[in-house]
Amino acid sequence: MGSFKISLALFSFIHLVIFWPCGDQSSKREYDDAHNAARAQAAVSDLAEGSRDFKARGAVNQWVKLSVVGAAVATFLAALALLFWCCKLRKREGNLRKFMGPERPDLDDKGDDESLFFSFTSIEIATDHFSEENKLGQGGFGPVYKGKLVNGLEIAVKRLNRMSGHGIEQFKNEVKVISKLQHRNLVRLLGSCIDKEERLLVYEYLPNNSLDSVLFDTAKRNILDWKRRLKIIEGVAQGLLYLHKYSRLKIIHRDLKTSNVLLDADLNPIISDFGTARIFGENEMRGSTMNIVGTCGYMSPEYAMDGVYSEKSDVFSFGVMILEIITGKKNTSFYDSDRHLNLIGHVWDLWTEGRISEITDSCLDETVSTSEALKYVHVGLLCVQKNAADRPTMSDVVSMLLKESMALATPKRPAFAEIMTLNNTKLPQNPESCSLNEVTISDVQGR
Repeated sequence: MGSFKISLALFSFIHLVIFWPCGDQSSKREYDDAHNAARAQAAVSDLAEGSRDFKARGAVNQWVKLSVVGAAVATFLAALALLFWCCKLRKREGNLRKFMGPERPDLDDKGDDESLFFSFTSIEIATDHFSEENKLGQGGFGPVYKGKLVNGLEIAVKRLNRMSGHGIEQFKNEVKVISKLQHRNLVRLLGSCIDKEERLLVYEYLPNNSLDSVLFDTAKRNILDWKRRLKIIEGVAQGLLYLHKYSRLKIIHRDLKTSNVLLDADLNPIISDFGTARIFGENEMRGSTMNIVGTCGYMSPEYAMDGVYSEKSDVFSFGVMILEIITGKKNTSFYDSDRHLNLIGHVWDLWTEGRISEITDSCLDETVSTSEALKYVHVGLLCVQKNAADRPTMSDVVSMLLKESMALATPKRPAFAEIMTLNNTKLPQNPESCSLNEVTISDVQGR
């Protein structure tokens, strides 16, 4: 537009120089007409340019308004989504608080509960909708599934049966207990889920499953050589010692057995299934109940018959496990028909007769150290003595296992050495509370 005005001025000047001196009136009129036409054209051009500028400014203003409105809407939607998520999280936590009741650990207590809340949808996707292919096993309170989260982490999921109060109490107890435990030989709880009627526990996945699935499987047992078996015994002992003495809470497991000991990728033992565990006070030495929980063949006599449990109840169960690991035989299924003995009685007789080589698992062959076998069987028999007072503590047991030379007391005849029959007065007072097929029936009561 500026160049057009300059051209117009130049045209007027040249026209004036050429025609004005001549004094020709017609030329002057022609000049005036041309000049007026040029001015009119300039005005039209100015008007057109102004219109374009106005339209451009209008478009810019409209874009700015749309951007502001769009940003406001996006901010509002984001805030709404955040509010919805917070409300949902608070509701989920509120459901857990309501479900767990006043005895549950405080979620705000620093370090007491580091577990996470999982949505049911995320667990359902991780386990492929709880498919049979992902089912790892069936426990006393429900099935266990393998899963894989979207971040690639493999998990094991316990799904509570929608049934009795026993299972619900077991769920509450397991969350309460495991959330306070941290030890390399204890299972790690990653989180939990409560969604309508669904109750789920999410654990770290351990690839070698349970000890019994390897120890009593003729096709797999060879991977458990002598040194590995001793390492497993020592690891379980360390885990129990932590529960009884070094954890923030004194805990009695009450259902220790080979199926409740898991094996990680390096075959290290991990104690699991705390649904029937009991928390003791600092000065509490024993408890009692009318509802027996646990598995027949692993329960101490005072607990199976009278409902009395203590640290020594776990020691008895541990002793049974030692004998099972050394012999490769299961106490609940072994039967010496000639002497009517179970595994405990069978080992006792062989030990008293000095026939140690006949006690150890035949698949171990020459890899067994006779002195080590003698010591470990000796410790196992000390743990399964009939009277609780005669059994060592787990602190004593760990010392016996780890020290090279330590004088050991002579064990007394163990409890439940003979096979119990229907006419045997040693049957539990309420046998329906235990299980002969290793499926635990549990009932957890408050202290």
